[in-house]
Amino acid sequence: MPAMEPFDFVVIGAGPAGEAAANKARELGATVAVVDRRWFGGSCPHIGCIPSKSLLHAAERHWSGADYSWRRASDRRDYMVNRAAGAAEPDDTSHVKALEAAGAVCYRGTARITAPGVVTVSHDGTEHELPARNVIVAVGSSSKVPPLDGLADAHPWTNEEATLTRELPKSLVVLGGGPTGCELAQVYARFGVPVTVCQSGPRLVPTEHPRNAAAIRVALERDGAKVRLGARAVRVRARAGADGEHLVDLDDGSSVAGHEILVAVGREFPLDGLGLDRYGIPVSGPDAYRRDGSLRLADGLWIAGDPAGPELHTHQAHYQGELAVRMALGEAVEPDYRALPRATYMEPEAASVGLSLDQATDAGFDAFECVADFPKTAKGYSVEAETGHVTIVVDRETRTLVGAAMACPDASAAIHECVVAIKARIPVDVLAETIHAFPSTSRIFNGLFAEAKHRLDG
Repeated sequence: MPAMEPFDFVVIGAGPAGEAAANKARELGATVAVVDRRWFGGSCPHIGCIPSKSLLHAAERHWSGADYSWRRASDRRDYMVNRAAGAAEPDDTSHVKALEAAGAVCYRGTARITAPGVVTVSHDGTEHELPARNVIVAVGSSSKVPPLDGLADAHPWTNEEATLTRELPKSLVVLGGGPTGCELAQVYARFGVPVTVCQSGPRLVPTEHPRNAAAIRVALERDGAKVRLGARAVRVRARAGADGEHLVDLDDGSSVAGHEILVAVGREFPLDGLGLDRYGIPVSGPDAYRRDGSLRLADGLWIAGDPAGPELHTHQAHYQGELAVRMALGEAVEPDYRALPRATYMEPEAASVGLSLDQATDAGFDAFECVADFPKTAKGYSVEAETGHVTIVVDRETRTLVGAAMACPDASAAIHECVVAIKARIPVDVLAETIHAFPSTSRIFNGLFAEAKHRLDG
């Protein structure tokens, strides 16, 4: 049997980074094979971004008094993830067909690198060797389940169960106060479920701007959720409550109770056994590769998406998948994360880009910030806002933005004016003279840009 002609790219993982890489490779005329062991499309459309945002929309409608039951929310979520009535899992066929239509060769199975430039795919008791000029590792991440005493006996939820359940829990404990934990806590609280969020650190969403964290806490407590900060779980007593709920013991000696426990304490990357050692790349220990988003690990070996760093976002994964292909094909490009947006899609939305004032100062910028209290803005008055802010961070030397954050309606969209401003290094002078529709959320930036210009000219 003749040897298989090497693919220009073999992509391990068919989530957002892998799909983006495959499509960009085909667009540029390169051959590509894509391997995934579960869902083509990855977590985002099946148990992540799409179902959670569908449920958040449903919860907002229900909370506002609309005739939007949990059953309707569950059915709509199933439609969004392409899960048939009664089926346990979503159907990823459309993702496979789209890749094949683009000219990619798809393999469903477990991939491992068995030699430099060789990916072996195992499925149904058979193996295929795929030779590759370039290998792109785009395996995504999965929910980290800590080795907490008694937790396994409680059969905890991860984001998979929390976004796919068809039945409302009687009560819920959320371990972890990052974006996933907070978004899903708001969903269930708004549908009347008693929810307690336990965050080991001093504030929610610790990678977000502190004002965004404060607004998210206010929103959760307004919606009926209890928030416990500085509360680390130390043990779980499964079904030990009076109503059969699980009891979670905290390190301050207190306990919280829930019929379900959602674990949202972080993500881990399925790199063990993948074969990166074939290229001399350790995945753990002091010599492990740096998750700095640089993408290139070795000649012909690339990494994209969650395991690449520097953060964990679907939009980052898409950007990196395309960029890794372009870099591999010789384009003179490199990653730029100065204008990487973040968003938490609660009500109100919270979004940010770039650096906070403290981060900018620590990085050596001569920076200052301008802040608008959202409830006191025209937009805030019009929607009867009780909390929120819009903040910009400006570098005096270059007269440009280095960061922005906001918690208010439309934040995930409005932040992109600052994303572009940071990416293109647009001077504050230009931003201050740009016309913004009144009384939009974006109009608030107009006043902040004018204030920044005044301070710079001071």
